[in-house]
Amino acid sequence: MIEKLVLASNNAGKLKEFSALLAPLGVEVIPQGLLSVPECPEPHGTFLENALEKARHACRVTGLPALADDSGICVEALGGKPGVLSARYAGEPKSDARNNAQLIADLQGQGNRRAYYYCVLVLLRHADDPQPLVVDGAWYGEVVDSPSGNGGFGYDPHFWLPAHGCTVADLPAGVKNGISHRGQAMQALLAKLQAQLA
Repeated sequence: MIEKLVLASNNAGKLKEFSALLAPLGVEVIPQGLLSVPECPEPHGTFLENALEKARHACRVTGLPALADDSGICVEALGGKPGVLSARYAGEPKSDARNNAQLIADLQGQGNRRAYYYCVLVLLRHADDPQPLVVDGAWYGEVVDSPSGNGGFGYDPHFWLPAHGCTVADLPAGVKNGISHRGQAMQALLAKLQAQLA
């Protein structure tokens, strides 16, 4: 069983979520920044290719198993954008506030506000792992103009969940972790890990 892995991300929100999700298995999650892993380019057009790139990069630099995710919001009326560019939708430097403002501006006049969060997780046991563990998850909702809530990060204040009558940012962290795109992918990953131990 993996006892320690490097998270191929410097996103504090993701670190918090993954640490909470993996804690019951006794897996220590170390952010790549603490191990002096430089940011990995994400040149690909798909979430899967970018997640693989990030995991391999972190494995090579640290020698540890690595967990990488690539995730973002895909908006139907925008042909799936921001997609893999979600974190940098409004350009550099990365800014949640500017990304949200850009998304709302791009959706002005659009009646269709359907969107989904999508996440691909890749776990590599080593850099040359011939069989990466790959899982994904999707979380459906719609984009609203007015932000609400103080939780979460990214597009959460604008991502409305009709079934819950609130935005993602209004949800308690424990609820979000259980039902989010990342939470769904993590549950699938945990199931795969447990199946390998059986």
